[in-house]
Amino acid sequence: MQKDTSVNVLGEALTQCSIDPVTGFFRDGACNTCAEDRGSHTVCAVLTAEFLAYSKYVGNDLSSPRPEFGFAGLKPGDQWCLCASRFLQAHDEGCAPKVSLAATHQRALEIVPLEVLRQYAMDAG
Repeated sequence: MQKDTSVNVLGEALTQCSIDPVTGFFRDGACNTCAEDRGSHTVCAVLTAEFLAYSKYVGNDLSSPRPEFGFAGLKPGDQWCLCASRFLQAHDEGCAPKVSLAATHQRALEIVPLEVLRQYAMDAG
């Protein structure tokens, strides 16, 4: 798999999202992506209880441990590379989490407008 250039939504070098828990399509701690990443796991979010409950409700349970996949489950405060479409869906439903613009890959802009991401920014940009 050929990794896309690591550039964030601000046109700068992509920063790390999380290594504890380790996140990203490549499980490299960053929201890097490639053509094979059909879900566009490109939005670095700071998870909330509200978002985790919403995600579970719409069919993606991120909070329950899945030891068979080496997944401990996520909790509020964890940072995680979300699918851009799920983030946009949560925005539309009024429960989107905060995001790190510096750690959100530029490919997220194919799905989520920068103005929407800026509404949830926890960092300057």
